[in-house]
Amino acid sequence: MILPIVAYGHPVLRKMCMDIEPGYPDLGKFINDMWETMYHSSGVGIAAPQVNKPIRLFVIDTIQVVEGFDEEDKRKYPNEKGIKRVFINAHKVEETGEPWTYNEGCLSIPKVREDVQRGEIVRLRYMDENFTQHEEAFDGITARVILHEYDHIDGKLFIDYLPAITKRLIKKKLDDISNGKVKTDYRMLFPK
Repeated sequence: MILPIVAYGHPVLRKMCMDIEPGYPDLGKFINDMWETMYHSSGVGIAAPQVNKPIRLFVIDTIQVVEGFDEEDKRKYPNEKGIKRVFINAHKVEETGEPWTYNEGCLSIPKVREDVQRGEIVRLRYMDENFTQHEEAFDGITARVILHEYDHIDGKLFIDYLPAITKRLIKKKLDDISNGKVKTDYRMLFPK
């Protein structure tokens, strides 16, 4: 089932999300719904708070990003290997490496894209959909997408990293999104 995506301004996007237990109700269906929602909205990742669930769960598919690389991307990221994965109860162990800039967008903040600096490498402790524990380091575009989605489960958004002047410049767009004055190819849930 395709779920509505929560729009900027909705309080769930600012919540510190909770860990879940293996008996979480209808978890398999919820994960499938997240995949379906992400692909339907042309996303590469989506976090549970973006579909109005304040739990520590997100899914990413960077394989589609790598497969869509143009020649310049192939030169910039020659060793990039995409992944498709479910992250449950993720907790960041560390973020390391030289900060690098990449243009980010967000399904909850449609039609806004800005350059954001993040570390090159992220090490996470997380569980997969079978609640098997993992600790793993990720780099490149995959680390970027993971950090973006990880921020969602910590109640942060990519716009929080922007300089004050940039935030002022996009304020009208953000207000329009909060007020439901934005058109998307997917259903959205706006703040009341």
